[in-house]
Amino acid sequence: MEPSFLVAFPSADARSLVWSDGRAGRRHRRLGYSGSYVAARLLAAGRRVRTLTNNPAAASGEIDVHPLRFDQPDRLTESLHGARTLYNTYWFRFAFGDVHYERAVENTRTLFAAARRAGVERIVHVSITNADEASPFAYFRWKGVLERELRECGVGHAIVRPTVIFGREDILINNVAWLLRRFPVFVVPTGGGYRLQPVYVEDLASLCVEAGSRDDDLALDAFGPEVHELAELVRVVRAAVGSRSPIVRAPPRLALGLARLVSLGVRDVLLTADELAGLRADLLVSSGPPTCTTSFRAWAAAEGARLGRSYASELARHYRR
Repeated sequence: MEPSFLVAFPSADARSLVWSDGRAGRRHRRLGYSGSYVAARLLAAGRRVRTLTNNPAAASGEIDVHPLRFDQPDRLTESLHGARTLYNTYWFRFAFGDVHYERAVENTRTLFAAARRAGVERIVHVSITNADEASPFAYFRWKGVLERELRECGVGHAIVRPTVIFGREDILINNVAWLLRRFPVFVVPTGGGYRLQPVYVEDLASLCVEAGSRDDDLALDAFGPEVHELAELVRVVRAAVGSRSPIVRAPPRLALGLARLVSLGVRDVLLTADELAGLRADLLVSSGPPTCTTSFRAWAAAEGARLGRSYASELARHYRR
């Protein structure tokens, strides 16, 4: 795992950058998925952007690169001096090998403390809908812990809680399309729940940048205008890629077992038991009016020719060094 964080400064050298729709992440893809889109919007607005990263090749010339050393808090503080806003998009889907949630929480706690010492005025933290310290699901539980850590760290903050994010570099939707292109059937679990309310990565980036420009402490969900039951979402992707694979239902244990078999074939983790249980609990939907406007159905129809052409490995992208 190569975590990176973005810090934005009040002004920039005069320059003009134009980022075309859906391509912002390609320019700074080593900054992380949503982080690259946040960086693109900050640069286009004339902000100076710095990344703290373990990877010295993480960014192009538009972005200032500083080392990320959690074991050297003073150096971390020095790297944050002069910044107004810290954007924290660091997280991962599941624990694997030496990557675990407790370490990520400790690292982020160290980062928050360094930001306070450096005089950072605001932290924009990307969480998850329905984050809760009492959650039975580790992902949502530790996200809830970090929200509390942020509220108590003494820095002005905004918490942005996306549902499931979609975009060109997305792994989940791409791999649903990949399965539909290559397998004779697509299996979804039986039972209630399994609803999703997807949010477009560009919309999420806009919310984050807007939240970074405010002065009040706030928390808001980031979610799009459509709620899809899982089978319906798969049907949307199937139509977009022109697949004829039937969608069949199976008990959750069988569906998870089949996902594990595919995972062995691609040397990846396609789905975890916690993810399936969290999805069944309807944790990836929100209430109230949508905070983002992009239709997943319309986006999938426009992007169908690109979706699922190759498999996107979670382990290769985020875990294997």
